[in-house]
Amino acid sequence: MPKIKKKRVGFVLDMTPLVDIAFLLLTFFMFTAKFKSEAEAEQKFTIQRPVASADTSKIPEADVAMIKIGIDTVYNDTAYYYSLSNEMTRENVYRSVDGLTPEQQEKALIKVANIEMLEQLVAKTRTENLKTQFAIDADKSIRYKYIEDLMNVMQKYNATEFNFVTDKRGG
Repeated sequence: MPKIKKKRVGFVLDMTPLVDIAFLLLTFFMFTAKFKSEAEAEQKFTIQRPVASADTSKIPEADVAMIKIGIDTVYNDTAYYYSLSNEMTRENVYRSVDGLTPEQQEKALIKVANIEMLEQLVAKTRTENLKTQFAIDADKSIRYKYIEDLMNVMQKYNATEFNFVTDKRGG
């Protein structure tokens, strides 16, 4: 007597939870990612920051004038670089400073030619937007003279409160 075999039934895998999880992970990574600003993308030098543990506050995202002091990899000399996070303030300040070419005025990060240009940039930034906060980002191997000159310029234009960018001390 032959037995009647039952037909095999295939199984069904529901892909909906897998797709939901994939999209949740994708949106999580999109919202937590921090992208480079225009000024960081144009940067042609590296800064090795000093290490500190005194204050762990963060630099504000808006209305920041970042003054970077780095060693230029092309010419191997120390130079000042200036950038403003607010685009409206940046356009107005860069247009009013003597010695900037039209192509430099379009960039987010400009190389400051001399201390007089740095004085003009700080003065115009202070008059354009009083809410602008200053931040100094300096390489740990530069001489203190460059930071002292910058602080003297900032003090001259009453920009005495600023952030000094450092890396966190490990441990």
